[in-house]
Parts: sequence; structure tokens; C-alpha cells
Amino acid sequence: MLIGTVSGSLWATRKNEHLNGLKFLLVDIEETSQETPKRTIVAADNEGAGFGDVVLVTTGGSARVALGSSEVPVDATIVGIIDSVERNQ
Repeated sequence: MLIGTVSGSLWATRKNEHLNGLKFLLVDIEETSQETPKRTIVAADNEGAGFGDVVLVTTGGSARVALGSSEVPVDATIVGIIDSVERNQ
């Protein structure tokens, strides 16, 4: 799973029929290194996230399972809104 911050939303009026009814958000993925450029992905929102929320994202087959269908053509789904992260460095 990945940690990221919602940075925007995406609308697509023409899309695969299995994507109808899904909300898509742009998520800036947290990188482990300051030198690594920011990576932005498109994720289906399954939790009602909004701009600025820190979210938990699952990818691959787990993203489809989180949406309840193996026929939905997504590879990233927001599965949680993070309240806090604690790190020991």
C-alpha cells in the first residue's frame, strides 16, 4: 500500500462503462527520498476523500477487490483516510 495526499480531481465523460459512478482523484505519492521527484497517480475513491486529505492507496488486483469487482479496470483505489502517521527515525 502507498501513502499519498489528494491534490486534485479528474473528470472523464467518455470512459469504459465499468468506470461509471466512480470518483477519481489525483494523489501525490509520498516518496522515501527528498531527491525523488513527486509521483502523481489517479486513484478511484472508495472512502469519500477530499483535497488535502492524506490517504492510504492500494494498487493492482487489490484495487479491484476494494471496489468489489474484478471487472473494474482500475489499478489504484483509495481505501482509507489517514488520521496520523507516527515514525521512528
